Amino acid sequence: MYSFRSIRRSLFGNLAGTIFLALFGAIYEVYSHGVYSYFMIYAFAVPLIMGVLPYMIMHTLGKTANPIFINLWNSAIATLSVGSVFAGVLAIYGTTNRLLIVYPIAGAVLILGSVISLVCNHSHIGLAGQSNSNLS
Repeated sequence: MYSFRSIRRSLFGNLAGTIFLALFGAIYEVYSHGVYSYFMIYAFAVPLIMGVLPYMIMHTLGKTANPIFINLWNSAIATLSVGSVFAGVLAIYGTTNRLLIVYPIAGAVLILGSVISLVCNHSHIGLAGQSNSNLS
């Protein structure tokens, strides 16, 4: 069984990231000379929706996850958040970059890896539990 401490730490880390990105976006928009970017305005939504809400539900229900899932999931959140801020900065500046596509692709790969680690861990636990009950 994995510790609730990692869930709680991820919850508060994503909450801090959400608050930071909301403040960063608001301050950046003030000094953007009237040019706005939805990527910058809503960058806080990535850690809020993908981080705070799932971890809050897991913490409330008393659920845990394996460390590989947590690390990959948090890395996906960070990748998508940085990509959103970077896209917002470039949009406000009035330019674009070919490398912007890297962030959603890397985020999707990290999400896929985290889901695979979660499924493999649950199937492994299920098989171990099933084989132990058959031995009795």
